[in-house]
Amino acid sequence: MEEPLEKPALELAFCIRLDFADGPRLRFNPAQMDFTRGFVAVTGGEINGARLSGRVVPYSGGDWPRIWASGLIEFEAHYMLEAHDGTPIYIHNRGIAYSNPETLARIEAGESVARDDSYCRITPRFEAPSGPHDWLNRTIFVGTAERRGASTFFDYYAVT
Repeated sequence: MEEPLEKPALELAFCIRLDFADGPRLRFNPAQMDFTRGFVAVTGGEINGARLSGRVVPYSGGDWPRIWASGLIEFEAHYMLEAHDGTPIYIHNRGIAYSNPETLARIEAGESVARDDSYCRITPRFEAPSGPHDWLNRTIFVGTAERRGASTFFDYYAVT
């Protein structure tokens, strides 16, 4: 048997706080489907980290989750970032979250829950123009997320 390839490592690249409006989110049950479709607009946020800083462009997109009665959430989010130097960056964030149904109801009500009560992992892809941030286009990222009230906090790790 040949030697395995080099094991990838993770490097914390930056963190993002996404802000959402208080109040109910859009939710509906598509006909003939066993999930609830949702939408929530991103109202802003902040980016901080060693490799990227800036802001989340207000009302530039949002999250379109599929919410299952079991407590599983499949989410897909699209929105725009703006680096500290003004560079626009598009993000397409996909992932899954899981909480038991009781905890999910608390999250849906906008309550904060204990870190251990919810699992959330993400796989974002970025599109940035040529220049100092184009490294985002050619890097694979994984991340963790945690909902805290009307905001969600993300830690993005570059796979090296």
